[in-house]
Formats: sequence, structure tokens, C-alpha cells
Amino acid sequence: MSNDAAREKFKAYLATKGLRVTNQRLAIFEAAFARTEHFTAEELVTHARSIDDSVSRATVYRTLPIMTESALLREVDIGKNLKYYHPNTDNNAQVAQVICIDCDKIFEISAPFMEWYGNTVSTKLGLTPVTQRLQVNAHCNTLRDTGVCKHRDSA
Repeated sequence: MSNDAAREKFKAYLATKGLRVTNQRLAIFEAAFARTEHFTAEELVTHARSIDDSVSRATVYRTLPIMTESALLREVDIGKNLKYYHPNTDNNAQVAQVICIDCDKIFEISAPFMEWYGNTVSTKLGLTPVTQRLQVNAHCNTLRDTGVCKHRDSA
């Protein structure tokens, strides 16, 4: 999905919730979709304020759930009381996350088998899957071999 299409989807979703399209919300959208790596809410506050210095922390924290509910962002919890977000530019929810536990860098890889697996195991139990995720925690082999995590600088 292009940024223009995502922006229109965001505006339409705000309208369905009875929320106004404000400059702050648009700055938050632009900041989120400019990111190529996973980001935290606090990192989004900083980036959104570089676009519009009137963006408040509270508005960022209220807008993030809206963007995840509308499937514009994916929320990633790596189990450290800190959520990360990533633009859902391809509308592909079938991804697995691999987390380097040495530097907390999050990698996403396509996992098309997840839909089949989720449907298969749920159907056996008489259930219908709603959400699913695959998350792998891994150590950096380069860190083990050389003492330096090659992903740490780009985290």
C-alpha cells in the first residue's frame, strides 16, 4: 500500500470513529510511515515533533491504538514492557518476528504458512482464528564468534 493510500485509509478510519483529521494526527501518521525500522511510542513522539512541534505525547499515545486497530501499524511486543510499531505497508499480517536478544533489533520475515497453520489447529478444536503471531528470540552468531553484534549499530 502506498503512503497516499495509507493516508486516505487513516483519514477514513478516523471518520468512522467520529474523530477529526488534525495536523497533529497527520504529523504522527507521516512520522510513522517515514520509519523503515521498528519504533517505540517515544521515538514516534520525537519524529512527529520534528514534523509539527505542536504534537503532544498524549496525542501520540491516543493515536497509536487507532493506527493499530485500522491495521496501518503492526504492534510488536518483545516481552520487555515496551511495545514497538512498524508500518503495515504491504497489509501482510503473515510475518514472523525474529528478535536479536543481544541488541533487541526486530527482523520481520514473510511467513505465509502461518495462515494455514492457524486455520488447521483452530479448526481441529472447533475454533476460528482471529490473530496469531510467531516470534523467535535468537542470539547473534557474530557476537558469539567475534564479540560484536553486527546488528547493534543499526538497532
